[in-house]
Amino acid sequence: MSGAAPAAAPAEILVDRSGPLLRAATLRDGQLTDLQLDHAARPSRLGAVFLGRVERIVPGLDAAFIDIGEGRAGLIGASDLRLPGAGSRKAARAGGGQPIGRLLRAGQELLVQVKAEPGGGKGPTLTMDMTLPGRFLVMTPMTPGLSISRRLGRDPGLRAALARRVEAVAVGGGWIVRAQAAAVPDAVLAAEAESLALAWRAIEQGAAAGAAPRLLLAGPDAARRAVVEQGGRAISAIRVAEADLHRELAAWAADAAPDLVPVLSLHRGPEPLFERHGLEEAISGLGGRRVDLAGGGWIAVDRTEAMTVVDVNGGERGNALSTNLAAAEEVARQLRLRNLGGIVVVDFIDMKGAGERERLVQALSAAVAEDPAGVQVYGLTRLGLVEMTRGRRGPEIPELLALAGSGPLDHGGGDAH
Repeated sequence: MSGAAPAAAPAEILVDRSGPLLRAATLRDGQLTDLQLDHAARPSRLGAVFLGRVERIVPGLDAAFIDIGEGRAGLIGASDLRLPGAGSRKAARAGGGQPIGRLLRAGQELLVQVKAEPGGGKGPTLTMDMTLPGRFLVMTPMTPGLSISRRLGRDPGLRAALARRVEAVAVGGGWIVRAQAAAVPDAVLAAEAESLALAWRAIEQGAAAGAAPRLLLAGPDAARRAVVEQGGRAISAIRVAEADLHRELAAWAADAAPDLVPVLSLHRGPEPLFERHGLEEAISGLGGRRVDLAGGGWIAVDRTEAMTVVDVNGGERGNALSTNLAAAEEVARQLRLRNLGGIVVVDFIDMKGAGERERLVQALSAAVAEDPAGVQVYGLTRLGLVEMTRGRRGPEIPELLALAGSGPLDHGGGDAH
């Protein structure tokens, strides 16, 4: 019998529009695992590319404020500058080790990308080290070279063969190759590479056509984010509730993801798409505090200005370890569904020995391993708390739901099951 882990269930992606919200929900085995939302009044700028203008240099921060025409100026640090003529990825990203005041001047135009959305009264965080992500390839137009994911393994023959395949279809700039690229035909890689290269060409042409500040490329919408974040994992169906949305996604897939065209369909049933799959209650509950665990117990999710605090409660369930293991899976799921970023502290139920505590940390680490935002689990403190960090990726889902009037923004004691 093979010891390999079973393959993940294929994903089903559902796309609709609900009032001001464009929604893309990802299900596996019927369970909601990912949710992407765009609010008409607060479009996501994550990944957007601007031609910006240096507003002022801040030597104390070794950073500069950049006017991108969005109200709040963005902030770029010296390490996020891309030096002209840098010959390697490291050199391109390092800013040459010089203070930012020697690299930039007020009024200078820069091509920048949003790597973190505004929040907490601050503007967006910017970088010149741009990435244009696809499912199998990521174009890095400002940094040279070819980099293959470590997840492919260390087999030099396999890595070299994949590198040759990508080099044959992906030209110009630099490229990061995801591990799943090894399993798809050259035609799929070629279509994605060409789509990303065309997007970069449009950015270059836009930058040359007018003065800063200007938006050159909007970030991907909720539907495309949902597809791209699956990477090369199997997608069994993409169901879209509106004809206009279906046409837009079909046009994108025909150019960039031709293998997905056969699984893309327009929902025509009498029952609304999200209601048919029982998602409305699950989504509205993401603004609430309490989440019940299968088999007993529950977690409370409290968002503060500084961090997210999760409290695990056993209820009538007697086994602390089993409750904690169930809670670890749900904590990972809720962080991803709610798009909560920054510091996370989890107060699990006290356990008997070091072996149980180690097992819990390992289970939590495994549960967050596939989160595209990137989660670091730092282990247990002396007080028995688990400390984590999760990358910030756009507005938090409870905030967007509250803005749309689609659910409670509950930081207190209300329950959502």
